[in-house]
Amino acid sequence: MGNDKKPEWYDPDDPRQFQSVVRKGISPPENGGDSRSVKRSRFVKKSRLDIDVEELAGQIQDGSRTSLARGITLVESNAEHHFQKAQQLLEKLLPKTGNAIRIGITGVPGAGKSTFIEAFGTYLCNLGHKVAVLAVDPTSSLTGGSILGDKTRMETLARNPQAFIRPSPSGGKLGGVHRKTRETMLLCESAGFDVILVETVGVGQSEVIVRDMVDFFMLLVLTGAGDELQGMKKGIMELADAVIINKADGDNVAKADKTRREYGRILHFLQPATKGWETKALTCSSLYGTGISDIWRLISEFEHSTQQSGVFAERRRLQTKEWIHSMIMDQLQFSFFHHPDVKTLLPKAENEVISGSRPVAAAVDELFKAYLGL
Repeated sequence: MGNDKKPEWYDPDDPRQFQSVVRKGISPPENGGDSRSVKRSRFVKKSRLDIDVEELAGQIQDGSRTSLARGITLVESNAEHHFQKAQQLLEKLLPKTGNAIRIGITGVPGAGKSTFIEAFGTYLCNLGHKVAVLAVDPTSSLTGGSILGDKTRMETLARNPQAFIRPSPSGGKLGGVHRKTRETMLLCESAGFDVILVETVGVGQSEVIVRDMVDFFMLLVLTGAGDELQGMKKGIMELADAVIINKADGDNVAKADKTRREYGRILHFLQPATKGWETKALTCSSLYGTGISDIWRLISEFEHSTQQSGVFAERRRLQTKEWIHSMIMDQLQFSFFHHPDVKTLLPKAENEVISGSRPVAAAVDELFKAYLGL
């Protein structure tokens, strides 16, 4: 301790102000001495480490939640080398997929989607089902991660060993929500989850995307249907296989029942989302759990009916076809905007169009000729 030193601004009259000391560093060995003490292993980023796809696939099929999370992270990665590994993983797991009922859940802001999913998921877990919740969150423009963080709002369900919650950012290249959420569903199914709940960020374009990847789609609304129905887009109503009036508890029970009847009358005049199925309106209370069993009974009835008629299998075939087309569009868009000639010409073309010196069609034509090498 005799070699210990204090900074020059250290006050010896008050030693509590600075408890640290400065010690002399270790000099490297001379004349080829033992250098093991000063060797530093090269840092390797974890994401760059080799991934044993065979081992990871086996662990996911065995029900390892940690391995499932690793697999989903691999699927969500935007790195090219991870993309190839993810496709290899999916090829090995595909035979174990397709055995779950896929349910999409959307709703107007404040309808209580997260509270409903927690109550509904807990009910299904108590029945013996394994439930995976995929929350398609909006993507942060700064970090690229999920903004809403639904996992923190479903604490009870998150602690249930029969449940798995994964908030996934909706943005990103190489497929975005089209690819990532679909492939995450396949991973969850291969891990033994037989109910997949996909929550959307709200009423908007994401509803159309999620409708094209689930079997059953439900819309959560609140009471006071008069004003809400005027603001509700007809297109979104036509996507739903069921309309759920949430928060039907306390003094709100009578209003919720009135809202259910009003939705029932309107749904009667709309084209159903699923051939041979009449869209129904139900009430429930996520807070007290009332009406939750009726919703699951309705979904089970829907699954049985559509499987008997062949609509269930046909929908999944069409969804797979749509998946192929959406992936082609995503890949083309990515390839176009990352083409070196397009990246060079695009700013100039944009400025010419904005200034009014060039028509939009002419600028786009030039960009495509550069992309195609014409």
